[in-house]
Amino acid sequence: MAEWPVALRGTTETVVTTRGPNDLWNVAALGVQAPAGAERASGDAREPRAAPEDGGAVTATTWGNTRTRRNFHREGGGYVQFVADPVVFVDAALSIREEPSPVLDAADAWVEVEAEHVDTDEDDDTRREHWELHPVESEVVRASPPTINRGFNAVVEATVAASRLDVPAYDTETLRERLRFFEDVARKCGGEREREAIQRVCEHVDGEW
Repeated sequence: MAEWPVALRGTTETVVTTRGPNDLWNVAALGVQAPAGAERASGDAREPRAAPEDGGAVTATTWGNTRTRRNFHREGGGYVQFVADPVVFVDAALSIREEPSPVLDAADAWVEVEAEHVDTDEDDDTRREHWELHPVESEVVRASPPTINRGFNAVVEATVAASRLDVPAYDTETLRERLRFFEDVARKCGGEREREAIQRVCEHVDGEW
């Protein structure tokens, strides 16, 4: 059985590439959810794992009529990638980007997955589709010690808030307050790439906050 290239716990923010009808690979952000029992007893989050002991699958949810949703249905899968560059993550989350190859240069690790559609529901009139992701092939490109950077985390949270600005289920002013807060954290606690990334967030949403 193929393994995920990194151990997963909770929700892990990734970049996914899926092949479109033009044979280019659409780049988008995708949160992947670890199944119950995915963490090893040792607590080593760096150790790869094929599947938890209870046999549960890694899952993901697509919101609305996204390119990722359509490509999952048409192609049956894609490439989930783990990146540490905040600029790459922002552009994946908030812009339309297409590449001729599925694996990005910025990927520290990647896994080709089969995407199995398992359920559909709605959240305040927004269609959600739920998927199980089954690993086919994976590779660790660059191994490095884990670090925690508040600026990077703030960029990720800013992209989540920005992506919900036009969703009726969320209050716009509350989202703008979050964006202002995360921008401040990214600029104070991040490095050069985090500051560039938060500026990209501002540009992608026309600086509306």
